Amino acid sequence: MRIPKALFLFPSFLFVFLLPFSATAKDRVTILYDAFSDSKEVTKDWGFSALVEHDGKRILFDTGNNEAIFEHNVKALGVDLTKLDFVVISHRHADHSTGLKYVLKINPAVTVYAPKEGFSQFGGSLPSAFLRPVPELSGKMRYFDGNYPDKLLTGRLYEGSNFQLVDAMTEVAPGVFLISTISKTPGTLELRELSLAIKQPQGLMLVVGCSHPGIEEILQAATAIDSRFRILFGGLHLVTAPEDQIDLLATNLKNKWKLERIAPGHCTGEPAFLRLQKTYEEHYYYAGAGSRLDVP
Repeated sequence: MRIPKALFLFPSFLFVFLLPFSATAKDRVTILYDAFSDSKEVTKDWGFSALVEHDGKRILFDTGNNEAIFEHNVKALGVDLTKLDFVVISHRHADHSTGLKYVLKINPAVTVYAPKEGFSQFGGSLPSAFLRPVPELSGKMRYFDGNYPDKLLTGRLYEGSNFQLVDAMTEVAPGVFLISTISKTPGTLELRELSLAIKQPQGLMLVVGCSHPGIEEILQAATAIDSRFRILFGGLHLVTAPEDQIDLLATNLKNKWKLERIAPGHCTGEPAFLRLQKTYEEHYYYAGAGSRLDVP
């Protein structure tokens, strides 16, 4: 079924019905937070959040940049956050994690998966060897007077909940995986990021936060689950990328990685929105805040 290009001008809610694979959909992605939208119900702000519904499970992926705006959008879209199976925070940046404060107010026992890092707002620990003990120093110059703990426990900004810190590919539910990658890009060097991969009979549905490690790095890691990519949601961190770099990536996504459909948002950037839309044509789906897209 080919969708006329003119339909890209229509409001996003129509795409729930126009998606060629929506009639028998089992999965749904609702965009709760982003800086673009055609919905009058939600407030636009820089950041990202999506509710992913799969096989009866409800997964909250990221929580936006502002607690009050996140709460408003969640209520405006009729989303009940007391009925979540778990939360995934893709990375530590505030535009993906601040709304977690609201989530934990109304659902304090929910499991939250977050990247495992040495010192993180989500907690964690470091081995005592990190301190590099020097016995020649006098006691008052040594950490903990030389009586080192087995590990250094880090504080966290979010009280309550059950935080599970992830630093490797992890299957958190049948057919639901968290992909752990690390950025090698200056400015976000060593930043750990989690992406969500859902294994469907025809391939993977992927939800990404910012793709700081690079979307091709994430796709490469995902091939350990399945090398077939059905659809990708989320931010690709191309907002400041040169246009020739965007063109090359768009070509690679379609031809090298055989990514069938794309629904980009957040930090993908307007230049990339345009180029990806031209590359994917009817297989490019609008995914502004308030959009609900069904995937079988």
